[in-house]
Amino acid sequence: MALANARTQHHLTHAIRTRQRIGEATGILIERYKLTDRQAFTLLAKASQNLNVKLSALVEELVRTGSFPEPRELR
Repeated sequence: MALANARTQHHLTHAIRTRQRIGEATGILIERYKLTDRQAFTLLAKASQNLNVKLSALVEELVRTGSFPEPRELR
């Protein structure tokens, strides 16, 4: 029971952190390109698919560097 609770807590913490980073990344795109929040998220999702990387990895790199990464930088 304790192990299951620990796993649940870990997953929830990770999900919250990922959601925060997605918000930061969309904010960068909104400011830089004058997009709506929906347009910014759509751009992230399409870039994730086109680069064949997880959305979480893409947004981490975008927030860290301020620019879209090259595919080799995400591996």
